[in-house]
Amino acid sequence: MKLDKGFYILLTATIVAGVLVMLQSGLAHTLQIAVGAAGLFGILLPKIGAGVFIAATIPVLVPRERIAALIGRESGVKGLATATLAGAVLPGGPSMAYPLTASLLASGADLGAGLAFVSGWSLLNLNRTLIWELSFLPPQFVGLRILVSLLLPLAIGWAARAFMARA
Repeated sequence: MKLDKGFYILLTATIVAGVLVMLQSGLAHTLQIAVGAAGLFGILLPKIGAGVFIAATIPVLVPRERIAALIGRESGVKGLATATLAGAVLPGGPSMAYPLTASLLASGADLGAGLAFVSGWSLLNLNRTLIWELSFLPPQFVGLRILVSLLLPLAIGWAARAFMARA
């Protein structure tokens, strides 16, 4: 298992936060937080594992050339729109979206499509819109939010492609 610099930064921040909580609130409260965090870890680990497993199957099931044609550098606006739509309809949370994005990037998608995918998932997620937003917010509000957000994933993907072309 490879541990990168980001892991060590997160580990250091976690230890510092734990020590600060212990100094401020005592050992009992710190242990209570640690037990709660361990429970959350136990809940999230299978979801993250499933997301990583599903993402790992993409290069095996879909040829690199097919992914590159659909959402690679040469796929144009159609590729960005495809990535945005795929992100928007993807069910699940970050444990599914981020491993899938990493897998797509490793399998032929370009950075612009990857960013359009994540932005589409983040801004236009159909699951969140139907279950949460329309349950609590007026339809006009939700509609305006979607309308305002609709072109952002395409613009982000296009900007990334333009930036990478210059780099």
